[in-house]
Amino acid sequence: MVVLRTSVIAFIVFTVMLGIIYPLAMTGIAQVAFPHEANGSIVIRDGKAVGSSLIGQPFSDPKYFWSRPSATTPFPYNAASSSGSNLGQNNPDLSKAIGERVSALRAVDPGNVEPIPFDLITSSGSGLDPHISPSAALYQVKRVARSRGVPEKDVYALLQSHTEERQLGLLGEARVNVLMLNLALDSRVQR
Repeated sequence: MVVLRTSVIAFIVFTVMLGIIYPLAMTGIAQVAFPHEANGSIVIRDGKAVGSSLIGQPFSDPKYFWSRPSATTPFPYNAASSSGSNLGQNNPDLSKAIGERVSALRAVDPGNVEPIPFDLITSSGSGLDPHISPSAALYQVKRVARSRGVPEKDVYALLQSHTEERQLGLLGEARVNVLMLNLALDSRVQR
């Protein structure tokens, strides 16, 4: 009986400590120390939430830079269903998906004969990447400039200013946050 009572008390104490007190304390610390990140890194423009800087979103208008494809279901960039396609390189479904993506990019920009960067035609492991490589963004500069009726150099300069370098100079790769770049386009490159 003593063992049972001790077990029940330990269960209740640990449930309260680890199931209630600890999560509330961590939430409180996060809200004080990192309020933007703790609330999903939501980007607000004109008092309206336009997206998260941590989760990709689809862009299909030629006047915007396009994100890396997403394989989440039932819709792209579904944060509740983070996953890759899990299709192997010999899978015909992967070849078909890549072919469709290549066709879509070529159709919207038929004059661009440059090789298409890999991250514009393959989805990531999470399906939620908010970033593309600088080469993937550079591939799209001419289309975006032409669609907006502005000089390429203006779009290129904006791209350069939104390219994030490796962290601490050696971690990760250079990258471009597509949402932030597109918002900067809307606010700085009018037409």
